[in-house]
Amino acid sequence: MTQPTTIEVTGPTIRLGQLLKLAGMIDSGSDVKELLAAGEVLVNGEHETRRGRQLVAGDVVECAGEAVRLAVPA
Repeated sequence: MTQPTTIEVTGPTIRLGQLLKLAGMIDSGSDVKELLAAGEVLVNGEHETRRGRQLVAGDVVECAGEAVRLAVPA
């Protein structure tokens, strides 16, 4: 895994599908379902199948060779 890029969001949580789109890992929300079904998305090192999973600060999401770490502004 490459060093995760930090992505800041305004609220305390964000859904997995929203983060993947915000981070530019997918082009549209409809791409999420296919990636999750294929087992290509990891959250904190574990395969994730729920596109609506709530992510919090510190969570690391990996997809397509990229990794992002969720952060909230201090």
